[in-house]
Amino acid sequence: MDIEELRTFVEVADAGSVTAAALRLGLSKSIVSRRLARLEADLGVQLVARTTRGAGLTEAGITFREHAARISAEIEIARETILPEGELRGTLRIAAPVTFGPTHFAPVIARMARLNPDLHIRACYTDRFVDLIGEGFDCAIRVGHLTDSNLLVRKVGYTPALYVASPDYIARHGAPETPAEFEQHDVLMQGAETWLALDGDTVITLKPKGRFKADNAVALTAAALAGIGLAGLPSELIVDHLRSGALVPVMRQYPPPTLGIYVVRPHGLHPARKVRILTEMMIEACEGFCRDIMQREAAEKS
Repeated sequence: MDIEELRTFVEVADAGSVTAAALRLGLSKSIVSRRLARLEADLGVQLVARTTRGAGLTEAGITFREHAARISAEIEIARETILPEGELRGTLRIAAPVTFGPTHFAPVIARMARLNPDLHIRACYTDRFVDLIGEGFDCAIRVGHLTDSNLLVRKVGYTPALYVASPDYIARHGAPETPAEFEQHDVLMQGAETWLALDGDTVITLKPKGRFKADNAVALTAAALAGIGLAGLPSELIVDHLRSGALVPVMRQYPPPTLGIYVVRPHGLHPARKVRILTEMMIEACEGFCRDIMQREAAEKS
């Protein structure tokens, strides 16, 4: 029984189709199908029932999937244990946000690839919360306020945020000073979410409304510059606009909480060393990132 056949079966089981599993693995559908057929022949049972809508597990497949996943994970850990220190192999699948991802996180991922020439990296940049398990990612880098989930979370840094508007918007609608006033304004939304503000150490929940929605903060910044509404944005993303006066902070007495930067991964018996090393590199990079923010803020206050 081949370990790659086991890994391929687990991918087909989790992805729900041979096509999706092939995309995750970076293989052709024919290779995935052959591996699956060899495993079924070796076991003497059908594991996957092919349908026009995908691939569903048989009763035997459901039972075998847990064992196959555990064996694959343990083999991966064993491989990492005996590899020379610093040497990484296999594939690392990472989801990262569009906001900060290409500018702040991509250099860390690129450096990891340069230091590990036998490691294949698949990075996806999107501000939607990807299903790590369902879509086959090893980990994700996320920015914001994380909700409860079944993922393991490691905080690696932070970035301040501000509520802002353009001078044109303020001239037409005024600048809110309290949460009650804030909720009467048009805001730029990134989904139907609640917003948070700080009154000292107390967190206030806001329920704003707005006609403009976008799925990333870069697009919301453009809308704020156009005077469409109020926005809550990472200060690092808009520092140049703040300096030029193109955006102005509002509701300074009730700022949004600091945004965390996290590496998240699915639960497992043991975190893969490639994920641990990425996390360590992110911590190092974010230390410099946060230090620069603090130095800039201190200089602006002096």
